[in-house]
Amino acid sequence: MKRALLLAPALCIVCLVCTADGPDLSQGGDITIVADDGADWQQAQQIVVARGNAHATRGDTTVIADTLVAHYRKRAAATGTAPAATAPAKSSSASNDITGANEIYRLDADGNVTINTPTDIAFGDKAVYDIDQAVLVMTGAHLRLKTPTETITARDRLEYWSMQRKSVAWGNALVVGNDGRSAAGDILVAYSDPSPPRAAGTAAPKSGDSDLNAGQINRVDAFGHVVVRTQTDIVHGDNGVYLPETGLARVVGDVTITHGLSELHGQDAIINLKTGIAHLLPTSGARVQGLLVPNDHSTDQTTSPAKPK
Repeated sequence: MKRALLLAPALCIVCLVCTADGPDLSQGGDITIVADDGADWQQAQQIVVARGNAHATRGDTTVIADTLVAHYRKRAAATGTAPAATAPAKSSSASNDITGANEIYRLDADGNVTINTPTDIAFGDKAVYDIDQAVLVMTGAHLRLKTPTETITARDRLEYWSMQRKSVAWGNALVVGNDGRSAAGDILVAYSDPSPPRAAGTAAPKSGDSDLNAGQINRVDAFGHVVVRTQTDIVHGDNGVYLPETGLARVVGDVTITHGLSELHGQDAIINLKTGIAHLLPTSGARVQGLLVPNDHSTDQTTSPAKPK
């Protein structure tokens, strides 16, 4: 049987109106923790530990893990601060000692971590949510963040910065659209559109609702060993920018466009991932070079150097 406890709001550093974009525990109402194996309040360490399929929910965001650890501290005595955090009471005196005096500033998740919002879902082995900074860091194997239109994966870590509305993927990072279009790099930084504010008590969007379009990724910056794939071409370069809504990507620095057995080399390329057409752009002081294989039937007009203006 699950055991539940209620943790009152931690320090809120952004507005109290929740939006359903990425994983965000920095705003909203109470934090509710439910765990199969119960929860321990360790007063000396100032932590609450929940074990066994533990769930922590605040607003539209739920963190699920084998173990959850909520860190709390003395709440600053200042006018207008958020309500205090409440730990589970072992006795009435213990409850009276902590109630109204503390706030939660960090949540650690360990083992089979899943973070759910109405629009996104993230997976990893470990996660740390810094509530003061509104920053989530996930580490471990098979890191993945799935949005309504794209999936982002990484080898080393995934970050979500709530206030900047950005996700950062480190190490063999890859973003793949639902239509198969993809961009990769050593580091990917994805920015999302804001969702319209919802009044308190308004139901979160469900699959199929029109406002799920809000919060979608509108730009991806790629750094280091960038690879953009279309239906016919593979484009390599040093850095790039990808705009999912238009399907356009720009790759710069030591660019190579491979189309079948043919290759073009330059310093700047524009790729339309919707049409599959890639253009190598002329740059001042640099020549466009390439090797076209006449008998390569895959070579057609989908890859070409752009005409100088």
